[in-house]
This record gives sequence, structure tokens and C-alpha cells, in this order.
Amino acid sequence: MTLERFLDVIDAPERSLVVANRTEPEPFQVMLEKLFADQPIPVSETQSETYDENTVLLLENGGVVATSPLEELSTAILLVNSDLFITGARRLEGTEVPDVLDGLSETRFTLRGYPESNSEKLLLILISRYIEKRAYVEGAGELRSSFQHLSRVNDERGTRRVYERVAETDVDVHLYGQPNWTPAPAFPVTIHGGYSFDFRMSWFVVHRPPADSEMRPAALLAIELDDRRWDGFWTYDDELIDELVEYVQTTM
Repeated sequence: MTLERFLDVIDAPERSLVVANRTEPEPFQVMLEKLFADQPIPVSETQSETYDENTVLLLENGGVVATSPLEELSTAILLVNSDLFITGARRLEGTEVPDVLDGLSETRFTLRGYPESNSEKLLLILISRYIEKRAYVEGAGELRSSFQHLSRVNDERGTRRVYERVAETDVDVHLYGQPNWTPAPAFPVTIHGGYSFDFRMSWFVVHRPPADSEMRPAALLAIELDDRRWDGFWTYDDELIDELVEYVQTTM
């Protein structure tokens, strides 16, 4: 049994994205379609008197459940690259997820990383940083994150700074991966190292706030099934997140 089993419990409703009344240039539509190419989220366009220009709609079973300005998607993901997160050029507080993307929780994505794709994996990178931001803002609870190789925390300047800042709060931070780096005593995190499938192939970020918090728990889980091809999802489901954390605590 591995973390891969959690991929099979996800059962999202039928969803799609529609850009209403687009006046932005065609490349914006193309970028959005490319972001979700080969994913279970069709992207289309429409004209509607109900919505403002350049409004992105999230449809669930045919009904609109969320809307976001196209400009928000451009700022959050369409016009950025992974270096923005790796180098820390975008501050943690500046990480925002448009409602139409946030609403895709529990959708199962299969995404390629660089160099096969320059954009697909960005969706998971954005959500993982958003969960880290939630932990920082709450300032309490626990944050558990897997990096495959622990050295990535140290090698990626932006990632290291994020976890240094979260660890400065009252959040109980746990890092998982193959043990090729040990943080200094001044970096107050708990390290879990190993070489099993879960340590080598998983990428997860899980934040559980205190029981009395108004913030919901959040989790992202992705498995590298092939070289640079990720299968994953994110969720806000309390029960599923509790099961995921229990598995991690007892097996990793």
C-alpha cells in the first residue's frame, strides 16, 4: 500500500471552464486552453449578457458555481513560470488562487513537468504555495510537506524562505523526503527521511489548522508515476485529509 491509493478515492463532478465575453487578445484564451489540455476540464468561450467582459466561469454539472476575472488567472498562473516560486520573486502573501481554480478541488489531474511542458505543473505549484500561505496566515496547526529530496528545501531559495517563515510561527512543520539534507538547529522543522516509494515519488502539502480554527484544512497530493509526469489533486475534505495524515504519520 502506498500514497497512490488516495488517487483512486477522488470522484469530482463533471466540470468545465468558459470564458464569457472575451475582449482580451486570442493568446489569453489559447494559454487557458493549453493549461488544461488533456485534462478532464474542457475550456470554451461564450457571449452572455449576464456577465462582464473577460469573466471566467466554472461550471459544475452544467451550472455556474464560481466566477473569476480573466485578469486574475493571468496574474496567478497564465503569465508566470515556476521560477517565480522557486526564486521567491512572488512573496508568500501575494499568492492568490482565483475562485474558478480553487473550485477544481478533487479533480484528478495528470500533468507534465519541465521540459515536457512549461505550464502544466504550474497548477500544482500554485496550489501547494497557496496551502503553505494558509498555514502561515493561520500561524498554528501542522504543515506536512514532501519534497522527494529534502535538499530541494535548501536548494530552492523561495521554498526555503517560505518554510523558514512558516516555522517562525506556531505551526508544527514536518518535511519528508530522501535524506540528503539536514537543516541547521535554527531551522525549527521536523525531518522525516526514507527511501520507500512514498518518499521517492510523492509530493504533498497538507495543512491542518487547530480544532477551534475557522480555517478549513487543505491538502495537495501528487505522485510521479513516470519521469516528470504527475498524477494528483487537492482537497478541502476534512475526512479525506485526516486519512491522508494518518497514513503519513504511520508509514513515513
